[in-house]
Parts: sequence; structure tokens; C-alpha cells
Amino acid sequence: MGDIRLSAVISVHNEEAQLAECLEGLIFADEIVVLLDKCTDRSGEIAATFTDRVIEGAWTVEGERRNAGIEACRGQWIFEIDADERVSEDLGREIRETVQSTPCDWHEILVDNYIGGKLVRWGWGASYGKAAYPGLFKKGVKTWGNSRVHPPLTWAPGAGKGPRLTNRIRHLVDRDISDMIRRLDSYSTARAKDLRESGDIGSMASNVRRIFSRFFKCYILRKGYREGGYGFLIALFAGLYPVLSYLKAKLEED
Repeated sequence: MGDIRLSAVISVHNEEAQLAECLEGLIFADEIVVLLDKCTDRSGEIAATFTDRVIEGAWTVEGERRNAGIEACRGQWIFEIDADERVSEDLGREIRETVQSTPCDWHEILVDNYIGGKLVRWGWGASYGKAAYPGLFKKGVKTWGNSRVHPPLTWAPGAGKGPRLTNRIRHLVDRDISDMIRRLDSYSTARAKDLRESGDIGSMASNVRRIFSRFFKCYILRKGYREGGYGFLIALFAGLYPVLSYLKAKLEED
């Protein structure tokens, strides 16, 4: 096998409905690595039509799963993507050109988030959504922490950040408002488990204060007000996320 410059990696759990569309956009990479996390649907069969680098396993922690995917990559550079994200030809070309010429070690990729068919660009952040993410990096410079949701990142000493890429990834984040609510429930449940395991779930008072600080950050500072009702909901859910996580950690059984 020749030199592998660029690997694309994705980890999935029962994503047969959208996996093929995502993988179709990754043909610019030298290899595609797919992690199947406790899949019981046709995700493995679909992945095998695009790559022979299919790894099956079971992970309880998102950070461990993502690190396993990174470790399986053989490329000098790694592009990390989720099943609900789509790469255009222009972005794929820019990624390819970047890894051939950049003197830096990692780059952020801007995100266009869609709720249903509507582009919602403003207001994301505060653990409820992403406006950009560090998705392109040299192997060995990026490690995920062991958390179930929003694991922290550790960068190798001296790893240099480059400029953000110009083209945006398309993120099909939610189908509708009900989907937004389900995601808030799922995120806060996973976060509650992390809080219980840490032994420090925080306090009611501090998490109530975060409702207002996070709402202000998303709705005003990140200009969620420009998105009308969707921007209000993003800011509201970002504010509710930590207090819901705290209450689930305190009041519910694991």
C-alpha cells in the first residue's frame, strides 16, 4: 500500500438511514475508517461497500470510542466526522489541499447546522451545539478525554493551530423541535452519569446561575436572536443543559 496521507474516520451506532450519504462525501480521503459501536442494523454492511477498514466493538464512553477510531487510522492526517454531517466537493478539495501544504498541526472546520431543512447559523455553543470544531489534525496531536458527552480535548505539547478552513461542513443536527428536546434529554442523561462518576456534581445555585449566563452567551453574544424562535430555543436549551444534568445526577438512579 502506498503512503496514506489522509484518513477519514467516523464512529456510528445504528446509522443505516444516513451512513451511505455521509460516506459518499469522503472519497477524497486515502482511507475511510468506520467504527461500529454496538450496531444491530445494516450499518456494517453499508460501511463495507465503501471501505475494508471497518472495526466492530462496544464502547460506553464517547471519548474512548473516538480515541479508538483515531488509533485505527493509518494516515499522517485525520479528518473526523459524524454520520449526520456532509462534506461538499469544495470542502473535500480544501481539506486535501490543506494537508498537502499547511505548516500547522490542526485546523478547525466551520459548521452549518440545519434543523430540518432550515439553516440555523447563529447562537450555537455552550455544550448544546457547535459552530466550528477541530476536525482536521495530524495523528498523535489530539486526544479525547473519557467522558460520555462533550469529552474534553488534550493537545500534544507544541501542537500549532492553523487558520480555520473556508468551506463549511453541513450538519443535519435536528429534524425538528421535538428532536431538539430529545437531544437535550439524551445529552443531560449522559452528562449526569459523568457527574456521578466524578464525585462532584456541583450545586443547585451555581447551575441555576448558568441558565442565565449561557442563555446570554448564545442569544446575545453569539447572535442567536438573528435566528428568531430557533435561536431562542438553542439559547434556552444551552442554559437548561447543566441544571438538568445536575438534577438527574442528584435525584435519579444511574
